[in-house]
Amino acid sequence: MSKLTRYDPFSMELAPDLFQGLFRPLRGMLAADEDEVPSMKIDVSESGNAYTVKAEMPGVDKKDIDVKIDGNVVSIHAKVERNTEQKEGERVIRRERYSGAFGRTFSLASDIDESAASAQYQDGVLSLTLPKKAAAEQKRLQIE
Repeated sequence: MSKLTRYDPFSMELAPDLFQGLFRPLRGMLAADEDEVPSMKIDVSESGNAYTVKAEMPGVDKKDIDVKIDGNVVSIHAKVERNTEQKEGERVIRRERYSGAFGRTFSLASDIDESAASAQYQDGVLSLTLPKKAAAEQKRLQIE
């Protein structure tokens, strides 16, 4: 008796490496390898008169972080430079250099008072305190 086999055009046996890596996350989205750019995870909380932002930025120097505030839009950008070198005696066995940048931009519900905003960076976490700008009083115009 013969065995009947159904043809599957999407079978991985015909083209095993055609779809390989198709669903793999893009480079830089995950920081599993030390040579990849880390992603920035952000927590934003709101109190009555201010926003608090905590951004995880492991392995970034404080001088390489740039925070900009424009009205209610907050932008956080950072540069990462890594140099690793493995030596064996006086001979260099391996030398690797990496540089990259990452950032996040988001908007908040209220405008930010830039003059009273503050930032601290400790243990790879950037903490921003962003006070809300006082709402301007509405002025009623007299009609003549």
